[in-house]
Amino acid sequence: MAEIHLITGGSRSGKSAYAQKLAESLTGPRAYVATCPVIDQETAERIRKHREARRATAWETIEEGVDLAGAVQRAGACRVLLVDCLTLWANNLLYAAQKKGEIFTEEAMAERCRELIDACGAFPGTVVFVTNELGMGIVPDNEQARLFRDCAGRCNQMMAAAAETVTLIVSGLPLLLKAGK
Repeated sequence: MAEIHLITGGSRSGKSAYAQKLAESLTGPRAYVATCPVIDQETAERIRKHREARRATAWETIEEGVDLAGAVQRAGACRVLLVDCLTLWANNLLYAAQKKGEIFTEEAMAERCRELIDACGAFPGTVVFVTNELGMGIVPDNEQARLFRDCAGRCNQMMAAAAETVTLIVSGLPLLLKAGK
């Protein structure tokens, strides 16, 4: 079973930089699993900056927006995976279902998380997940946004339960929420 670390926090809190430093402190081949699709020039620039931040060290990049369990299974030669991020994964799953005319539910999100956790069970190393902490305030004014918040929240809860370590990043500072199962 992989050792799972979950890094959570608000938008632009320093989660990705913290997760990258953690992953680079571990030995063995590393892969960065990118869940963000290029949707516009701003997104392309953010992706470019993330790639540049990893250029100095040996990283394989795996681009996978929907099948994270499959990405973990395909990365068996690596010993360290950094998955950035689960929130975008939830968004991608909702969008993929919508494109097919299907309804993606909180229960479907839970099933995808179980599949991901099972894939981590067979991974021979460490997996670091990055996610955003949503829903700490305003209730969204529309059904789709509430569903997204609910799916992301369910995902975060399930991944935190499976993780050995959970760290909340606030203003670039780590706060350890869980150490050991």
